[in-house]
Amino acid sequence: MSTARVVVEADGGSRGNPGPAGYGAVVRDTDGQVLLERQGALGTTTNNVAEYTGLVEGLKAAHELGATEVDVRMDSKLVVEQMSGRWQIKNAGLRPLAAEAAQWVARIGKVTFEWIPRERNKAADALANRAMDEAAGKPVSSSPVDLAAEEKTAPRSWAPPAMENATRLILVRHGETAYTQQGRYSGRGDIPLSEQGEAQAMAAGGRVAGIARDVTAVVSSPLGRCVRTAEHIAAEVGAVPVTVVDDLIEVDFGLWEGLTFAEVLQGWPAEMNAWLDSTSVAPPGGESFQAAGKRVRGAMASILSSYGGGVVVLVSHVSPIKLILRDALAASDAFLHRLFLDAAGISTMDVWPDGNIAVRSVNETAHLR
Repeated sequence: MSTARVVVEADGGSRGNPGPAGYGAVVRDTDGQVLLERQGALGTTTNNVAEYTGLVEGLKAAHELGATEVDVRMDSKLVVEQMSGRWQIKNAGLRPLAAEAAQWVARIGKVTFEWIPRERNKAADALANRAMDEAAGKPVSSSPVDLAAEEKTAPRSWAPPAMENATRLILVRHGETAYTQQGRYSGRGDIPLSEQGEAQAMAAGGRVAGIARDVTAVVSSPLGRCVRTAEHIAAEVGAVPVTVVDDLIEVDFGLWEGLTFAEVLQGWPAEMNAWLDSTSVAPPGGESFQAAGKRVRGAMASILSSYGGGVVVLVSHVSPIKLILRDALAASDAFLHRLFLDAAGISTMDVWPDGNIAVRSVNETAHLR
């Protein structure tokens, strides 16, 4: 059997770090159908070694199928960032595995790496847990996916996580514009802040200064309404320069730009319903949430690589911030149409190098009253 393009979901875990470890990998076609599964116990080793092994075995399986293009999806930010070349491999014990993975990448031809929340990597996680259970002589389910709820590392706790090595992200939606007031779709059009929006941006700056004393960076969508909001915030937190990140731009609403929901529903009822039903559907001439999510995750990876361990203020639009929060909360796509974000609303989250995330607040607006 041969298929040109496949998706590899890979994972690994250890019960203790180091501890009894296992890996799992799932190869799917582009429609999501499972083509091959791989799992195995690794004896006593670390979580990162197990994750890298899952990647290697997944790439091997894809090569067996004759794949010439592979989309790798893992919930290990460490592996994804290192294999993408954005983070250095400082642990000497991981370098041989990374080199082996790179050899399989070269044999396949084209391989992309994407970080996904742990909730969306259940199948590979289940296989890794199954391998560990079988090695320990524990009874296992006939269906590995049934094991997805098991812990793959140390027990979880309600205790507040230590902030060491964490990156704090303060997400700010831009202030109000004329389109905001009128309830119009505002995507790539460069609509300036209104007078009220300017005041909201200054108020947001005061709130951000109250959240974090030492801001490492202020990053912004390239559109003027965000840059201007970012400039107000930067002035409040100590004249930090504003860095434009192009991939934080709003979703392209295509032919719906500047129209209200009612106007779109009247003119494109079938297209609107399809858009609401699936993140893979784009407005006519526009961009889907699925495509936007991919570029926003890339922007997030770059930001974390550049400013990891610091405090980053990220000024963007409704859709990118919703996509960031959806992934952070491991929520379904329905989240995108259920969350409301006010102009100049603030959300705060912490991200650790191992991919763990803590969302602290969503859409704070007390500073606007």
